[in-house]
Amino acid sequence: MRIVVLDDYQQVAASYAGWDRLGAETDFVAEHLTGDALVARLQDAEVVVAMRERTAVDAALLEQLPALRLLVTTGMVNASIDVAAAAARGVTVCGTGGVPGAAAELTWALLLAVLRRVPHSDRELTAGRWQEDVLPGADLGGATLGLVGLGRLGQRVARVALAFEMDVIAWSENLDPDLARSLGVEPVASKDVLLERADAVSLHLRLSDRTRGIVGARELGLMKRSAVLVNTSRGPLVDEAALVAALRDGTIAGAGLDVYDEEPLPVDHPLRGLGNAVLTPHTGYVTTGTYRVFYEDAVEDIAAWQAGTPLRTLDS
Repeated sequence: MRIVVLDDYQQVAASYAGWDRLGAETDFVAEHLTGDALVARLQDAEVVVAMRERTAVDAALLEQLPALRLLVTTGMVNASIDVAAAAARGVTVCGTGGVPGAAAELTWALLLAVLRRVPHSDRELTAGRWQEDVLPGADLGGATLGLVGLGRLGQRVARVALAFEMDVIAWSENLDPDLARSLGVEPVASKDVLLERADAVSLHLRLSDRTRGIVGARELGLMKRSAVLVNTSRGPLVDEAALVAALRDGTIAGAGLDVYDEEPLPVDHPLRGLGNAVLTPHTGYVTTGTYRVFYEDAVEDIAAWQAGTPLRTLDS
């Protein structure tokens, strides 16, 4: 049996689980492959392990992989995998567990980095300067955090905000006002109200046709010029061109981003050159604890499938 583990960017997958127990040839792919290069690497693979949504596995790709029998995705939801097309070709799709707090923690890393200008201060200090070109940071206590989405991750972010003595408001189309109030969060009537009131806005929604572009030029224009936007959910929730323009024009003060329309982010992308944007390369889930669960569960999935008793199967 041949197993291909995709998008092992940090080259650590081999060390996080006991792959040897599977008795298979395992190919760990560090680079991000697309097109013909991806098809060539996956030829003759019976099992493919996909890291989150880094590589799309659609019907067209599946048609070119006649040997594929098992597809494992890290996590239990992966919008980049056509589960129905896989099932139609007799390919079993399984998922894994995860660690619930990692993305919420990165939300705070980005928010603090933007508000306290951490990257700029670091660059200034390592260049030998001391506060000459460092503007005052913003206070958290007494400021208002607006959460667009109050699901599992939004709730975690809210609890930290309250510990910082922030006022927390939230909105989504399906927000439960009673749940919000039970968490110490004020539900607001509309997205516009949230954007107008918040000193920092953090997005915690799943990407869908309904939520795509939920923050565009109009919405950015409603925000305070001193406000910042954080997105650790999915890039297309925000109109990226409008965000670049807003950051350049000073419509908003800054942004902390972990997700983008195109990933990996192109080298020449305009976001890379903005001094008021703090960027991370979609690492919300990239922690030692998360990787250990992802890869140990992936090995367990493969072993169970070999035994004829698949675990954590995903339905179309």
